[in-house]
Amino acid sequence: MSAAPERVPVAVVGAGEFGRNHARVYGELQNTELLGIFDRDVTKARAVAEEFHTRVFGDLEELRGCVKAASVAVPTEAHSEVGCRLMDMGIDVLVEKPMAADLAQADALLKVAKTNQRILQVGHVERFNPAVIAVEPIVNRPLFFEVHRLGVFTARSLDVDVIYDLMIHDLDILLALVKESVTEVKAVGIPVLTDKVDIAHARLEFTGGAVANVTASRVSTERVRKMRFFQQHEYISLDYARRDALRVGVKKAGPQPEFGFEKLPAPAIEPLHAELDAFVESVCSRQEPRVNGAAGRAALELAGLVMTSIHEHAERVQLATRTADKPA
Repeated sequence: MSAAPERVPVAVVGAGEFGRNHARVYGELQNTELLGIFDRDVTKARAVAEEFHTRVFGDLEELRGCVKAASVAVPTEAHSEVGCRLMDMGIDVLVEKPMAADLAQADALLKVAKTNQRILQVGHVERFNPAVIAVEPIVNRPLFFEVHRLGVFTARSLDVDVIYDLMIHDLDILLALVKESVTEVKAVGIPVLTDKVDIAHARLEFTGGAVANVTASRVSTERVRKMRFFQQHEYISLDYARRDALRVGVKKAGPQPEFGFEKLPAPAIEPLHAELDAFVESVCSRQEPRVNGAAGRAALELAGLVMTSIHEHAERVQLATRTADKPA
């Protein structure tokens, strides 16, 4: 009778909404042992630890030699500092998205991961959405994308603009599906309920000619998370919320066309469950993660280009307004 596989000792750093969910899933995985939670807010850490029957680490240093892997779910500006410190301790890390506050901090994470030969995964959880997994095998040079990620207002993630909170998911998926560089970015965005950009639209063009229209909002009256894309003779529709995908192909062209409809097979699994399971598999196998540090950096860089275009557009609008207000 073979022995049960060794369970990987893990910890969660950050006891907010994301950290709580990571703790929940680690407790559900068969190959992990959740050893504890750390958060500077001890009250929050204690609440999560009690809910999932684990301990509270009093200091980040207590993770050294205790755990093999950790999720970093602290505010974005601390991702690089905490992630680098953990990797210097010899701990593999999954850093929530966006991977860092800027590219310099992202590069610091990449450098420390390479120096210490650590696994560095970035928490772009939608890559593990069953709908995305279903369409990846059939992608064949798509040329046009329409993407909508709309949500109602909550107090979560208000430390970053909606581009880094929501749109970055779709920027990452677009880069993964198209597998080409972006040559042009035009975007507009405005604050609505906060001092950050709450709703934004971007138009991206890739080197091979593919075009993507991407809209993200956290101030909508309904929740919509959909992607549609067109490739030769077919149309693909993904619903991230329903976690399914539909393929519509042209069976017969002409004035009386015929179409074929196919619901693509999608695994029935929670994306976060699949993401953390893949992270632990990389920790054990030492294989590069599905969403590695380079992918996280690429998404962050593209998000930065979108923000730059938004700022440029805002300046043009203000300039035009001032010009219009001048007397003849």
